[in-house]
Amino acid sequence: MLWIVLGTMAALGLALVLYFKFASRIGADPKGARAERIKRSANQVDGRFRNVAKTSMDMPFSTMAGVLWEFLKGGEGREPKGAIPALEFDAEAWSAVPDSAIAVCWFGHSTLLIKADGVTFLTDPVFGERASTFSFAGPKRFNCTHHMRVDLLPQVDVVLLSHDHYDHLDHETIVRLRDKRFIAPLGVGAHLERWGVPVDAITEKDWWERVELGAVTLTLVPSRHFSGRGLTNRFSTLWGSWVIEGRTKRVYFGADSGYSPSFKEVGERFGTIDLALLECGAYNERWSEIHMMPEETAQAAADVKAKVLMPIHWGKFSLAMHPWKEPIERVSAKAAALGIPLLTPRIGRIVNGPDLGLSERWWDEVA
Repeated sequence: MLWIVLGTMAALGLALVLYFKFASRIGADPKGARAERIKRSANQVDGRFRNVAKTSMDMPFSTMAGVLWEFLKGGEGREPKGAIPALEFDAEAWSAVPDSAIAVCWFGHSTLLIKADGVTFLTDPVFGERASTFSFAGPKRFNCTHHMRVDLLPQVDVVLLSHDHYDHLDHETIVRLRDKRFIAPLGVGAHLERWGVPVDAITEKDWWERVELGAVTLTLVPSRHFSGRGLTNRFSTLWGSWVIEGRTKRVYFGADSGYSPSFKEVGERFGTIDLALLECGAYNERWSEIHMMPEETAQAAADVKAKVLMPIHWGKFSLAMHPWKEPIERVSAKAAALGIPLLTPRIGRIVNGPDLGLSERWWDEVA
């Protein structure tokens, strides 16, 4: 019996190793010219990227085991009991947004459409059922009255990526978008190429590098996070946030980040940000250096000199132990204390301006 158990464990271990080595969903590591470019970056050491601020990724085994147990046993309020009341996306209304305006439409977590001076960006698209290494297991999206799909999108000019984690870079979604243009941090293009995106449709940038798109300028700025989709490739690709500058307005797409001095640097370099899209969810004191607490989200908005804060990275997946409504309740309280206007549109709502009149406490409709 012992040999049967040991043999089964060995077979499962081998199967897992082979899965991470060959499964398309995992992606690919940077090689060749892409790897050489990474080695020339000032933001890496020995081919591994590092954060601007000292960031600890160490977690004792006992802590990891405790976190895993908490995930597995579940908890009250971590997922909505009813369907989230989202709106069906109105492609005609999106097309009618004037080219001179800035508009956003949020689909939960960090997936948004952003229109700036006539250019439409799709950020960190995840339209699959799970934000996971596996298609059959892992965090599943919340029940929602309307789930966005690739075939419902308007014309997308650029797919804008922040990093390669599964809740921001979804294999099955990218496969359906592979005829688009992609702009991403260094190294992320290796995944895209493996999934069929032509190399000439991929632009990769280092921190503080820019991309000109007509009247719009994109700048990749540092965030405090990490990368990796496999067993051994942590820090092999870059992560970051994007500043989207139009003729008259700026949007800050923060994606994932722990609280960092980089927020103040962004505010000093760019001046006023008209709309800051900042993460607010999947946090815990044990990993607060890579995911902000809600109160830090509000402070980060103040640091980047945001006129309006719109919390993202919540409302779609349960990726931590906090109740699903807790992020928006805590950030709302802190933003009010700091005097920062908060934009909280219903999922699927097109917001032009940003128009604070389109804010709703829609989460009160769901238990």
